[in-house]
Amino acid sequence: MTEGAPERCANSERGLCVSESIEDLDEAPPAAETLPLDAWHRARGGRMVEFAGYWMPVQYEGIIAEHLWTREHAGLFDVSHMGQLVLSGEGLDAALEAVLPIDLSTLRLGQQRYSFLLDEDGGVLDDLMVQRWPEAVYLVVNGATKWDDMAHLREALPDAINLNYLDEHALFALQGPEAAAVLERHATGEHPLSALRFMRFGVFELAGVPVTISRSGYTGEDGFEISLPGDAAEQIAELLGAEPEVKPIGLGARDSLRLEAGLPLYGHDLSPETSPVEAGLGFGINKRRRAEGGFPGADRILAELASGTARKCVGLALDGRQAAREGAPVFSGNKLVGIVTSGGFSPSLERPIAAAYVAGAHVAHGTVLEIEVRGKRLTATVTALPFIPHRYCR
Repeated sequence: MTEGAPERCANSERGLCVSESIEDLDEAPPAAETLPLDAWHRARGGRMVEFAGYWMPVQYEGIIAEHLWTREHAGLFDVSHMGQLVLSGEGLDAALEAVLPIDLSTLRLGQQRYSFLLDEDGGVLDDLMVQRWPEAVYLVVNGATKWDDMAHLREALPDAINLNYLDEHALFALQGPEAAAVLERHATGEHPLSALRFMRFGVFELAGVPVTISRSGYTGEDGFEISLPGDAAEQIAELLGAEPEVKPIGLGARDSLRLEAGLPLYGHDLSPETSPVEAGLGFGINKRRRAEGGFPGADRILAELASGTARKCVGLALDGRQAAREGAPVFSGNKLVGIVTSGGFSPSLERPIAAAYVAGAHVAHGTVLEIEVRGKRLTATVTALPFIPHRYCR
């Protein structure tokens, strides 16, 4: 990917898939909704595009510059388009375990875990985050799928379970090696922010505004996600954005960061046509659930965990400078063995990279394959994921 070449995909989530040039991006249609920080983004030169039904910034000063700034300092992302849901009611754990392959008995107050909504065939309807709140569970689901997710949950869960959509809340992500130092200057609470470790959360105040802060994110860097009242979004963005370590970051860099970190993008690397095991996300099926089953698609998923899958999601490092995009076929000699699901230029590695589903006989690290792009074969080598080591605070 070049600095001016992200890809816009309506079903993409925690980032922006990478193939169209900025100049090719259409203006958002009138039906697109605005988020609380819309004017704030525009005032800072954010290039706004329609994404998951909202006006959102794809870039400010440039994707490569924003990407590298986040890797070195701290980037502020507005991800308020995502769905924040609170579930409560009698029998909540058992009801939710019938829908998600999660073991809620081991999810303690203040802990967060990655999980999935699955269909009856084991395909991924969405990937999501789950937090244990007092007498409730909080979910963060992808923006492009949130309405379908809510409909699915309402149908699948018993009437005793309440589902509350926090539509008046905003969600920020502050990511990068200097993010902790920035937040520690402002966050106050019963416990210091430094007590949080990866996939833990707590209740704090920022400039007197009550917020929930989790030590998590989708860039591979140490960082935080901040849930806050929407009417305080501009105040908190100004507070954090005024720090010298912080710059606003758009969806283009968010995608290149998550691709380097080997993190899947729903609608591309994950879909109803893929299972968590194929995607290399078997860790999201907790130990007790592997033994007991009892979740949608369990027969297929437990069989795949036991016997393997016909294909797997792998990383590909490409020779040269030309990037491969989603949908590009992958070959071993003259044999079609896979398909690219995400691809672009890695600013950190200064080379093209991709994620692809590849037949099991060709997934060993170091295997040399070819990707067909515009009638030309590009040499690519299967490599370990993530491309860039994670730097989470564990």
